[in-house]
Amino acid sequence: MFSLGSWLPALPGLAWGWALLDALLQGLVGACAVSVLCSLLKVYLYIQCLNDPERQAEKEAIRAQRRVLEPLHVVVLTGVLALVGSRVAALVVLEFSLRAISTVLSLGKGAHSSQLYLLCQYSLGCGVSCGLSFLLEGAPHGTCNLALAAGLAGLLAAYARRLARHVCTLYELHSRARYCGICILLLAAGHGIPRLLRNALAVTFAVADLAAVVLINRDFLSTAEAIRFWTPLTICYTLLVIYMQEEPRQSTGGRPVYQTVLVRMGGLFILLLTVGRWTDVLHVLVSLLGELWCLLRAGVMLEACRRQDFAQQSWRDRRLGSGSEETS
Repeated sequence: MFSLGSWLPALPGLAWGWALLDALLQGLVGACAVSVLCSLLKVYLYIQCLNDPERQAEKEAIRAQRRVLEPLHVVVLTGVLALVGSRVAALVVLEFSLRAISTVLSLGKGAHSSQLYLLCQYSLGCGVSCGLSFLLEGAPHGTCNLALAAGLAGLLAAYARRLARHVCTLYELHSRARYCGICILLLAAGHGIPRLLRNALAVTFAVADLAAVVLINRDFLSTAEAIRFWTPLTICYTLLVIYMQEEPRQSTGGRPVYQTVLVRMGGLFILLLTVGRWTDVLHVLVSLLGELWCLLRAGVMLEACRRQDFAQQSWRDRRLGSGSEETS
């Protein structure tokens, strides 16, 4: 194994160039992780819509998504994740983790929210970037390791996109004829995709949360300085979690998703105006663009997830109502 920087002279601008390359590679790995998530969720939603006669319009909308935009989505998200500093990325990761835990606890045992998979896209990219930054900090061959990770992530993302393209094009035919191994496997075990995604996201965000806390605390020179930062941050995040728990109850449309993004980033913007640096404020604005970009790209799937979650909630409510009537 060798270090790329050891072959070049030690110039002042060279270190900045390697830092930029590392940031781009970290952003690429994060963007590929988001691409894999969206591709697998697209496969799951397409199969669910295909099996439900009342959701054929959603199936056609998912199939009609433009494939040309998928590489563009990865490129734009790579640039956004590379521009966002580790400090703001860590704050985004912690905020989503608290929101996800609150949502899971409010849903009850055995229930899950499909929308959460799409709402975590940008946070997942930030989490992967933070995790890589933490794990490879001080590594002698960090750039080579990041290049290898980017290559593997790109390969996984490409195969996941091919799987989604194959399912949207041929699954309906192959599942009936039963002569395609991939489609037969999805026919038998496709319902397990959400469980696979939940486990993978749980591990990813567990590592990302640890990395986020370490990356934030390394900037503080004393305990008092850390307390001055964490106290308003905790209050801000608590208020955001309470707001986001009440918002879905007031409206069931898709617009509150974008309103929630504006409120979250607005709260973080105001917080960092008081306890952060001016670069953090700029990175929050970049994060806002990244969040909106991810949600706009997944608008069709987000609507399908919203309707699926609403149908599952209605079914659970009817079941609980019938159970209470029988006991009475």
